[in-house]
Amino acid sequence: MTSRTATITRTTKETDVTIALNIDGAGSTSIDTGIPFFDHMLDAFGRHGLFDLDVKAKGDLEVDAHHTVEDVGIVLGQAFAEAMGAKRGITRFASQALPMDEALVMAAIDISGRGQMHFDVLVPPAMMGLFDSSLAKEFFIAFATNAGITLHVVSFKGENAHHLIEAAFKATGRVLRSALEIDPRAADQLPSTKGSLA
Repeated sequence: MTSRTATITRTTKETDVTIALNIDGAGSTSIDTGIPFFDHMLDAFGRHGLFDLDVKAKGDLEVDAHHTVEDVGIVLGQAFAEAMGAKRGITRFASQALPMDEALVMAAIDISGRGQMHFDVLVPPAMMGLFDSSLAKEFFIAFATNAGITLHVVSFKGENAHHLIEAAFKATGRVLRSALEIDPRAADQLPSTKGSLA
């Protein structure tokens, strides 16, 4: 099988982000964004997705964490888009309901080639260190759009912002892992009736 890896760098006046990704990894992560809670979420995403993930980000945290979180989402999405390659033989669709204490969050995905994010997680306003809970949605929008995936993340219940956000990251890692797995019955086929994932 062709190696499904990518390294992407994006530098702006606000941030400098480099991400190295191996889709077919073992969940080995090295994350440094300057935002400890965000590092924790990206680590959970990589470990539950079994992606090898190296994230180095420097941003204007003296302003706030928004630019860094959004730009990491952009670059991570671009890395997945490149690493997925031709997408032949992938499972394509997956869903996962994931509980975390009182929170229950579902993620559902289509590796469609068309970037869409539908985020319906009722996260209460909260600060987790430098991370404003409203930034979770901004990350997922940037990620799904740039990865070219259709992603739905929905909460069924939950009260604690940390639990809801962490469940969302873990569920997304799990569904990406499942949707990107090579289906041995599909051989080298493209999982599309129209012959294109775009």
